[in-house]
Amino acid sequence: MAAAIETEHLTKDFPVGFWRPRPYRALDDLTLQIEAGEVFGFLGPNGAGKSTTLKLLMQLLFATRGTARILGRPVGDVSVRRRIGFLAENPYFYDYLTAEELLSYFAKLFGYRGADVTTRVSRVLDDAGLGAERRKRLRQFSKGMLQRVGLAQALINDPDVLFLDEPMSGLDPLGRRRVRDQILGLRARGCTVFFSSHILSDAEALCSRVAIVVRGRMVASGKLTDILSFGLKGWELVVANVTDEVRAELEKRARQVTPLAHGRFMVDLSPDADPPRLMHELGGRGIEVVSLNPVRDTLEDYFVQTVAAAAPRPTGGV
Repeated sequence: MAAAIETEHLTKDFPVGFWRPRPYRALDDLTLQIEAGEVFGFLGPNGAGKSTTLKLLMQLLFATRGTARILGRPVGDVSVRRRIGFLAENPYFYDYLTAEELLSYFAKLFGYRGADVTTRVSRVLDDAGLGAERRKRLRQFSKGMLQRVGLAQALINDPDVLFLDEPMSGLDPLGRRRVRDQILGLRARGCTVFFSSHILSDAEALCSRVAIVVRGRMVASGKLTDILSFGLKGWELVVANVTDEVRAELEKRARQVTPLAHGRFMVDLSPDADPPRLMHELGGRGIEVVSLNPVRDTLEDYFVQTVAAAAPRPTGGV
């Protein structure tokens, strides 16, 4: 089976300057292969080339060199465009239309007619969590509500591949939860989702694989289970019924002992500690062990470390 999304040596240069324009490389030799049904996170700091990549895949920009394919066909193929959805980072819609009118327009662009238009518009707006607001003009919508409408238009044709540029932008916690649930639902039905995001906790919760780009170059990629399978940072042990004597002993053996509510304490242990032995000792002294959890690197930790490692080193001299 062909990959859902493929890029080979995809590169984009922009001319910079007025009198003697010089090429500025926004994307440099990007090679990716994303399988059908994956939720793939495309991560990077501001200006890394994420939006440029999505615009190249949508043919809003054209590559300086390299190729890209969607569903086995070149980007721009009309038959492929019917099977994809796209949400830009800052969607702009004609703001005198209502949400229903806008989505009806997009549905008709895909060739739907009659009752099918009404059914589809109602369904995607329900999924987006828009009730009576759907009959208001878009100029009355907040940024978060416009983001929900944008996601609804990206889903109006039940796409096989969905491209999302910062889909959580402007959403409150409830809106983010709804979008996460929608993405998980799309994954369950086999839709491929390719999205860029600055909210790394969402990427960690949703993605099976990620790629990190810095200054236009991909510096890391892989499965989250492989990326985050290492990096044990310590142990968090929560205990109760702690005497002053035991607390003093724990403070000598742990990195930190923090009081919690209801007489409990969180004990921060080093990675090389022996938690089972300590728990056995505490149990023998009448101390209640509430929980024990490993503390590992998060995707945010990995992201920060990777970006820092890829940063240019300062040159010597004045």
